[in-house]
Amino acid sequence: MSGRSPGSIPGAAALVSERWARMAWSRVAEPETVLVRDWVEAHGAVESMDRLLSGSLAPDGRFDQRIAALDLDQARRALDRLHVRVVIPGDDEWPLGLDQLESPPLCLYARGTCDLAVADGSVAVVGSRAATAYGLRVAADLGQGLVQRGVTVVSGAAFGIDAAAHRGALAGGGPTIAVLARGLDRAYPQAHEGLLREIADNGAVVSELPPGWAPYRQRFIARNRLIAAMSVGTVVVEAGLRSGSLNTARTARILVRHVAAVPGPVTSVQSAGCHKLLRETDALLVTDAAEVLDLMGRLSLDAVGPARAPVTPESDLDSLARTVWSAVPVRTPADLAKLQRLTALDTTTLLGVLGRLTMLGLVVRVGERWRKVPAPRR
Repeated sequence: MSGRSPGSIPGAAALVSERWARMAWSRVAEPETVLVRDWVEAHGAVESMDRLLSGSLAPDGRFDQRIAALDLDQARRALDRLHVRVVIPGDDEWPLGLDQLESPPLCLYARGTCDLAVADGSVAVVGSRAATAYGLRVAADLGQGLVQRGVTVVSGAAFGIDAAAHRGALAGGGPTIAVLARGLDRAYPQAHEGLLREIADNGAVVSELPPGWAPYRQRFIARNRLIAAMSVGTVVVEAGLRSGSLNTARTARILVRHVAAVPGPVTSVQSAGCHKLLRETDALLVTDAAEVLDLMGRLSLDAVGPARAPVTPESDLDSLARTVWSAVPVRTPADLAKLQRLTALDTTTLLGVLGRLTMLGLVVRVGERWRKVPAPRR
């Protein structure tokens, strides 16, 4: 049983606040701890923390070591130094989608110029760390295309697809949100320190883990659920069969969010997870930002029509005219006799069709011969 009374916790006076009680809980319990979720739901964050510190809530002592290290004064000083704020349910900037999770975060730590309300209507773009040049280009194009249409991009700031999506969003003017699997006292990965600083300057960097907490595998899995819940849908650009981005897509499906995948070469192991999603689930195939928003955007406002081949003058020709047009050579003009042999048409009909093709600008008459008008270069 814990040997500390509530009053012996440095900064314990702050525990009368819901915000700081939730912050204390985030320093005591791991994300998705069902027992803690139930306690907070039953008693509220303040009362349940008071019960925990008095020893009546967890008499088995499972949290004793973390309670012994709890120092709210030090934690608040660290937040001030890092320019990190604590966001809790009920705040105007709390992403409401998080409340639909089976185990919502107790609070969020956030740093950045934008409040988290920019997550409203956002789209998650995720994928493999070991991305190909193809995947990086697609992710960057998606990120840029989405923000240019007024949609925030959410991702995990990892190497590969995540970073490319963030960079694309920044290139398009942002904002973008990076959700980390560690505390905000250090960049993760370390090589993305500059990227995360730029994201904070144009959006937000968030985590449910307090400063000082390191990334573990289970914390990455927990982080992925936040990415799925904060957005209206998830796009997987590249993913191997064991990619963590498939976990994000799975959570999105559980939450009845849109899920889409970008197809890749059938020979690419980095696209195998995307193809599995398309083959075995209700995920939809997308290739660009317009198609993503056709699926996930505002009804009617972001809709796009089906892809069609470019319309050319010859597109609307009837079968007879197309037969004649196909027979007319491009370089060396052909006379009427040769065209009759090629089309098996009588002279009157053939001349009539040639006249129509000439008026459409598809055929030109050179003396008593005809040739095609070359198509303009694109």
